[in-house]
Amino acid sequence: MNIIDIIEKKKHSKELSESEIKYLVEEYVKGNIHDYQMSALLMAIYFNKLSIDETYFLTKSMVESGEIIKLDKVSGIKVDKHSTGGVGDSVTLVLGPLMASVGLVFAKMSGRGLGHTGGTLDKLESIPGFNISLTDEEFIHNLNESNIAVIGQTADIVPADKLLYALRDATATVDNVSLISSSILSKKLALANDALVLDVKVGKGAFMKDVESATELSNLMVSLGKKFNRKTKAIITNMNEPLGKAIGNSLEIIEAIDTLRGEGPKDLEEIAVVIGSKLMHMGGKTNNEEEAKNILRENLKNGKAIEKFKEMVKLQGGDVSYIDNTDKFKLSNIKREIFAKDSGYVKEIDALEIGIASRDLGAGRLSKEDTLDLGAGILLNKKIGDHVDEGELLATIYTNKKDVVEDICSRIQKAYVFDDHKKDYKLILKEID
Repeated sequence: MNIIDIIEKKKHSKELSESEIKYLVEEYVKGNIHDYQMSALLMAIYFNKLSIDETYFLTKSMVESGEIIKLDKVSGIKVDKHSTGGVGDSVTLVLGPLMASVGLVFAKMSGRGLGHTGGTLDKLESIPGFNISLTDEEFIHNLNESNIAVIGQTADIVPADKLLYALRDATATVDNVSLISSSILSKKLALANDALVLDVKVGKGAFMKDVESATELSNLMVSLGKKFNRKTKAIITNMNEPLGKAIGNSLEIIEAIDTLRGEGPKDLEEIAVVIGSKLMHMGGKTNNEEEAKNILRENLKNGKAIEKFKEMVKLQGGDVSYIDNTDKFKLSNIKREIFAKDSGYVKEIDALEIGIASRDLGAGRLSKEDTLDLGAGILLNKKIGDHVDEGELLATIYTNKKDVVEDICSRIQKAYVFDDHKKDYKLILKEID
């Protein structure tokens, strides 16, 4: 078996065997297959695609390339979610405590932000002292203690994905559903949960730009999850405006805390409740999803959800006083309000432009080495469907970069599009069971 024959085979649209795919992944991780050879194979896969069996074998081999965190020492049903990334997406911060509050175990490995999308780990590190680098033993202890823990992915988890993703990014082979699916699911499967819900974002602020491609990706990932005997569902959600009103690390933590107290934006609450209801039903906690939704909404009002968040913060070394008093979060020194130059109903908000603007204020990264300003970001005062009068407050920005303020204020004003008539905004576009 050799890489040249495998490239030749896929070049002619022939299906690769499990042993061939296993060989590819193992030898590439060892360094015995060169980047230029793997690049040629990735381009052949990009044009000729992988079957569901090939995608399954690739995902399996990627999982087996590194450590698998077994949760057999954790009692209870273990659940997880994954988002394909968006702007203002702090669902994990709300969903996790909600799941813990109903007796499910929320065991989560999250990532950092890059580009216009934020990262859960960066947001959590806005809380002074919060430790995302738990040992396996600490992770399992916290899950048994409080039903919730959120950690970062270690170098030993799915090393094949790190290598392949970097190469895909450099060879324009990122947007292939099989390669996307294997990348996402390999990281999810490396943590041995019982049930998984995928939140596939679609729209201007998302990687997937249309519902058709998002549906193809969702169907493939749900099918793959089931082949791995993982209860798996997906929802397709609208990212043609930012989720919630806060974009930026400390700002999103504050908004998540408000939501866990039942006082947050309705769109953020809705996605958390819909995903949570699926996980509750899959975990055998309720007879149906509607019953689950009622329980979850109640736990946002009665204090059970926020208490679980506080438990997680305390167990992971964070300063719980910031949860009790969000005024303690230090926002960036420069604050500028942006006012509407037009009147009417908000028709569109360019989510991508808002995400990039937040990044440029200091809340995001252009490269993994960039240092974040955790207090930077944007607070939106108006969303799609809201009426705005000329001169009314649209948004507020926070930054420590004086030289970018005027440009970003102008860009945010241009990101808003107005109309004479109110436009409905459908948040959840499709549910895939």
